[in-house]
Amino acid sequence: MNDKDFTKIFENTNALMYGHFILSSGMRSDTYFQCAKVLQHPKYLMMFGEILCNHFKSFGVEKVVSPAMGGIVLGTEVGRQLGVKTIFCERSEGNMKLRRGFSVKKGEKILIIEDVLSTGGSLKEVINLINNHDADIVGIGVVVDRSSSNIDLHKEFFSITKQVANIFDPENLPDTLQDIPAVKPGSNTIDV
Repeated sequence: MNDKDFTKIFENTNALMYGHFILSSGMRSDTYFQCAKVLQHPKYLMMFGEILCNHFKSFGVEKVVSPAMGGIVLGTEVGRQLGVKTIFCERSEGNMKLRRGFSVKKGEKILIIEDVLSTGGSLKEVINLINNHDADIVGIGVVVDRSSSNIDLHKEFFSITKQVANIFDPENLPDTLQDIPAVKPGSNTIDV
């Protein structure tokens, strides 16, 4: 499969949206990948999990860690296919933390799995968290790399697909977005 095939899957499952979106970083974009929409389909969840698992299966992964919320479902599937424990970290009081009794051990080989890379902010927080526990990050895997520039996260970074998405500073929006109301479909806030 190539990037166009993946784009078609995202469009067919309404995971790729067009409009004016506020990213979790506060930056703006004219496209948004809501991977939860594609990952709710077992065949795509298993397919993306298999691609990531096959890429990292020789890395000696002992545990998969994902940031809440976007990476949880995918991380769990990758961990299932690798046959290792899966945990997640979440923001509490503005910082990424391991909660719910989750832990990583010193020297433990950790694979970080996330759904989408945009600015790299969340993944950098997870990296810092794992490094603070003296665990060994063996790789980082994502479904979609939609970053607008090369972000140096880890020497063993792998994305299933690279998708072009424009990212803008909210103070410098293009005319095409000026009159479109901005929405924040991400997972940092919960709609009740």
